[in-house]
Amino acid sequence: MSAALADRVAARDWYHTLELAPGVVTPGWFDLRDMPDKVGLPASLGGQRCLDVGTFDGFWAFAMERRGAAEVVAADVPDPAEWDWPVDAPAAAIAQLRARHEGGTGFPIAREALASRVERIGRSIYALDPEVDGRFDLVYVGSLLLHLRDPVGALERVRAVCRGQVLVVDAIDLPLSLALPRRPSATVDGLGRPWWWRPNRAGLVRMVEAAGFTLEARPRTVLMPPGTGQPKATGRAAVTHLRSRVGRELLFSGYVGAPHAAIHAR
Repeated sequence: MSAALADRVAARDWYHTLELAPGVVTPGWFDLRDMPDKVGLPASLGGQRCLDVGTFDGFWAFAMERRGAAEVVAADVPDPAEWDWPVDAPAAAIAQLRARHEGGTGFPIAREALASRVERIGRSIYALDPEVDGRFDLVYVGSLLLHLRDPVGALERVRAVCRGQVLVVDAIDLPLSLALPRRPSATVDGLGRPWWWRPNRAGLVRMVEAAGFTLEARPRTVLMPPGTGQPKATGRAAVTHLRSRVGRELLFSGYVGAPHAAIHAR
């Protein structure tokens, strides 16, 4: 079985690093296996109904299940063409990401291998509805707001289905966080790809509060470690990257980790 599973793993790209069986580890873009404790995911979720928004390969959904959640729902938009692309996004870029994403086929492979009971639904964060989806004791929103035109509106929909705690772990602009530690600010991209707002840490906090949540603790700054599937620029390519802000951010993310803030709120 492990050999067949290893072949299925090798046949596709992975966003998350997942250990699916002894010796079978997915080559994810990020390796978050040590992150649940670092971001403060509760050690015990016994009896709770949990939601993972923007699940991709399912790392956080499976982590919540392992911590005893009674029910875990994993929501995602299967077709990348339906993501929040800028109007001038080239069709080739959308097609490339669609080919990499392959309709979220990593999730069912992982779910089967882990003998998981997590339920995956095709749902945009903007479409979360308590009349359809019910309410959840814990909602995890990770590395998603960066890709949304309207992050505050999206968080309002999360609040509509949240009867307990939300854990938001999203990308931040680290230099801006250091320069303006108390003033909510953000940089905006929207240039040919579904990357939109990158706030400083105070800005991410303000987004969460503006959606109607109340912070439970001070936010944590964390670095999301790169996985073996994330290419690293070397030699001349690395030198070229150093010449631009985006390039420097890619180098930092590829070698050190992607700066995020973890926010616990109700």
